[in-house]
Amino acid sequence: MRTNSLSWPVRLSWLSALVLATQLVTGCGQKSLPAAGGAPGPSAGSGAPAKPVAFANYTCEVVNRYPHDPDAFTQGLFFLDANTLIEGTGLNRRSSLRRVDLASGKVSQKVDLPDRYFGEGTALLKGKIYQLTWQDRKGFIYDAATLQQEGEFPYTGEGWGLTTDGSSLILSDGTDQIRFLDPATFKVIRTIKATHQGKPVDHLNELEFIKGEIFANIWGSDLIARLDPATGVATGVINCTSVFPPGLRSSPDQLLNGIAWHEPTQRLLITGKLWPTLFEVKLIKAGP
Repeated sequence: MRTNSLSWPVRLSWLSALVLATQLVTGCGQKSLPAAGGAPGPSAGSGAPAKPVAFANYTCEVVNRYPHDPDAFTQGLFFLDANTLIEGTGLNRRSSLRRVDLASGKVSQKVDLPDRYFGEGTALLKGKIYQLTWQDRKGFIYDAATLQQEGEFPYTGEGWGLTTDGSSLILSDGTDQIRFLDPATFKVIRTIKATHQGKPVDHLNELEFIKGEIFANIWGSDLIARLDPATGVATGVINCTSVFPPGLRSSPDQLLNGIAWHEPTQRLLITGKLWPTLFEVKLIKAGP
């Protein structure tokens, strides 16, 4: 679900529960990640019921703010270095790959995608930047130093979010499935299914790999799921409602979508489509 409008029907009723959760969870809330409907099942490839895991709720404390282009329909975000971000933006005729100065929010370099493509998630792996497109089953490869396009790569299904664990590309497609791709052949190495309490969690969008976990924006909500990359089981949920409350947003298109983690300084940034601000946040554990 990637257009610039939210006027169409939401296909799963659990999404309403997600949105409700963002309104109800406070700093001392006890809400858990709402699960999608459907029959319970094990994680992909396990062959056995998923074992119970510790689950935690988090809220966000804003510790810093940085300017962000309010016309950027953010689809992918990561740190290139301590002071520079790479951002992928979406929408047909507006999609791009950008080098952004963190402190000023200024775009120092921009590569526009051809008008037909709707840009999606981005990831950096071994000096190369990979960028997805939504429905064209094609990704682009760039040199990280110059942003010069060096190639393309195929994948099946839709492209939503992209990150890496340092060896594989990790792709979401809006379902509950997350695929691990070989960056040399782009073949699927393995697939996990995101679950909570044995039920699938989908609408997984922009991804970031942080301290051995996959952080996944949940499209249409202000929630970020924390997922075990081995099993897909949710280990927690982050409620970001207070960072940029819906009441302050001028458009329903201003959805949370953008996570960047800088390992050396332990900084976590979040933003959203058409948001005027990048927020550096600290996670606060809110309850079991």
